[in-house]
Amino acid sequence: MAPTPGRTGESKTRRAIVKLLKTEGALDSSRLAKKLRVTPMAVRQHLYALQEEKMVAAEERPVPLGRPAKFWRLTREADRLFPDAYAELSVALIDAVGETFGAAGVDRLLQTRLARQKRDYASRIDRHAPLGKKLQQLAKIRSDEGYMAEVVAAGPDGFTFVENHCPICAAATACQGFCATEIELFQAALGPGVDVSRTEHIINGERRCAYRVTKSS
Repeated sequence: MAPTPGRTGESKTRRAIVKLLKTEGALDSSRLAKKLRVTPMAVRQHLYALQEEKMVAAEERPVPLGRPAKFWRLTREADRLFPDAYAELSVALIDAVGETFGAAGVDRLLQTRLARQKRDYASRIDRHAPLGKKLQQLAKIRSDEGYMAEVVAAGPDGFTFVENHCPICAAATACQGFCATEIELFQAALGPGVDVSRTEHIINGERRCAYRVTKSS
């Protein structure tokens, strides 16, 4: 049965709410309403519906004036709304490689994957472009892969490269070598004269992965 126009609108708004909470972290209903250009009451209705589905949870935070405000955040249950690149299969394959070839086999697998990614990224990022442009190109590649990446200016000479989702989170949790190779990958993609360091990490329980990117002194 085709969805009614009202149902379609509700679904679209709820997807927009979930995406905002994923990319920006906890927000109150007023901020969400302003971003979505709907009334706070309408946003709250959607939030309560998402809460019933265990997709969001609320916590009170102090504000400068008045009573504490209710801030909404995504729950772990909401992870299933975002792509997770064949989580069970990936973990099973890593386990199989480890059992068959040992730690050296897993390391060789990771290095082969890294080499392939380096070649692919190098073909899609203009090595003569300024750093900001390179980062935008990198964000496009990573977003196409499901990482919901974005670039934020951080001072006159630096940037924060953000990945709001990890589509290989299960595999990276099972084998943290995936995360260990990412800084090397970004460094190679951005070229010489650039420093990359991780400042936030989903695997450590933070809501996103973030990297500080600056020109080398």
